[in-house]
Amino acid sequence: MTLANSYGTTTVGARAVSRPEVEDFLYAEADILDAWRYDDWLALFEEGARYEIPTTDYRRWSPHESGSFVNDDWDLLRARVKRLKSRKAHAENPPSRTHRLVSNVRVFEESTDALRVTASFVVHRARDGQFDTYVGRYEHLLAVTDDGLRFRLRRSILGHEALPAGARLSFIL
Repeated sequence: MTLANSYGTTTVGARAVSRPEVEDFLYAEADILDAWRYDDWLALFEEGARYEIPTTDYRRWSPHESGSFVNDDWDLLRARVKRLKSRKAHAENPPSRTHRLVSNVRVFEESTDALRVTASFVVHRARDGQFDTYVGRYEHLLAVTDDGLRFRLRRSILGHEALPAGARLSFIL
């Protein structure tokens, strides 16, 4: 895996992908999530994709071995979106107000059809009169398709040593 140059492009298969294109993809995702447009968010994934949030003691081993807050395969991911859009998501009814910041985007060649992308995030969340801040790092695997970029793996790694008592990850991090 090699780092894509800072302003240039990385060629994946026959398609060139620039860092600004990857940044725009991540910024658009942040806007979609802050607006609670979950069908649009799900459309950013390729079929068969995964969504993971490892526990705060994650140290690059498999989230399957260490535990996770979220470990959704494709079927669970679709079920999560369906639930969040319904009144059955009691922890998010009414929905939290969120504001996301994405920075320090880095793009690496992964394979003939995918990129490995890392980025830093801050998610501010207002809910039930409380204001919480979640910080961490994204480690994504993006499929490069004719229709654009798609998540193959969307992983959010919290930078917290532990979550406060009563903290809920009932929204998309």
